[in-house]
Amino acid sequence: MLHAPLPTTRVSLLTQLRQDPSGQAGWDEFVERYGRHIYRWCRRWKLQDADAEDVTQDILVKLTRKLRAFDYDPSRSFRAWLKTVVHHAWRDFEDGRRHPRPAGDDSQVRELMLTMEARDDLAQRLEEAFDLELLEAAKVRVRLRVAPHTWEAFRLIALEGLPAPEVAARVRLQVAMVYVAKSKVQKMLREEIAKLEMGA
Repeated sequence: MLHAPLPTTRVSLLTQLRQDPSGQAGWDEFVERYGRHIYRWCRRWKLQDADAEDVTQDILVKLTRKLRAFDYDPSRSFRAWLKTVVHHAWRDFEDGRRHPRPAGDDSQVRELMLTMEARDDLAQRLEEAFDLELLEAAKVRVRLRVAPHTWEAFRLIALEGLPAPEVAARVRLQVAMVYVAKSKVQKMLREEIAKLEMGA
């Protein structure tokens, strides 16, 4: 079997951060990976560029503190754990942002960002980013385990959305076998995602 470096998943990154909290490389990866999602969230909530950068940094600092304090138990729901961490980080962020602001500051935008709707939106965006990483890691693992024509059939029909007869012609399989390949790879992806969720 081929061995290729697998992408660091959310679980393995969190485990690394918990085992070596002073490891700069892990925190750099965390900031690089999730900072852009927080920044996009800030812009979605109408913050100007400079303010979005400040808020992103502030939330990342709060999240890294909370990540150090909250153990992740792989046998339990990652989503529930993430919501707890984001909720506590958000509370710290909110407390820091409630101080009076100078005149001319866009307090209406800031107040909007401190709503529960904004907090839940941030948690959802981070969950989506984590889920996408999990799927990408699972795809790497599954691709190494199936024949190239099986993966290509799956990719063309499931990811590219091409019709089965066209896929069959491209990969030189019967139409029925294209559906078999799709089903087989989807099942393997679900299994790999479950393993990755458990930190395997």
